[in-house]
Amino acid sequence: MGVPTRFCHKAKATQRWLRENVPNFITVAEWPPYSPDLNPLDYSIWGYIESIACAKPHESVKSLKRAIKKAWDEMPDEMVKRVVDSWPRRLQACVDAQGGYIE
Repeated sequence: MGVPTRFCHKAKATQRWLRENVPNFITVAEWPPYSPDLNPLDYSIWGYIESIACAKPHESVKSLKRAIKKAWDEMPDEMVKRVVDSWPRRLQACVDAQGGYIE
């Protein structure tokens, strides 16, 4: 079993490299606490994928996996852009709610 991706970005060497090479890098100390309100996959993308991939029942896990991959591949670029563009507004709403849930 591998290390979850979210931990890879916290490694000291990774953090150092990002500080040195990425303009305006936000350090781990500045990251917002985990919140589904601030995670585009949680507040938008997975719901879309589920609605498309699970529109009909599946007879196997293999069929479900194919449907999920197809929904992901065919997701409109405009939808992804809207989700990304909404993030600053959602972040401000979270700040206004003093870290509480916004939905």
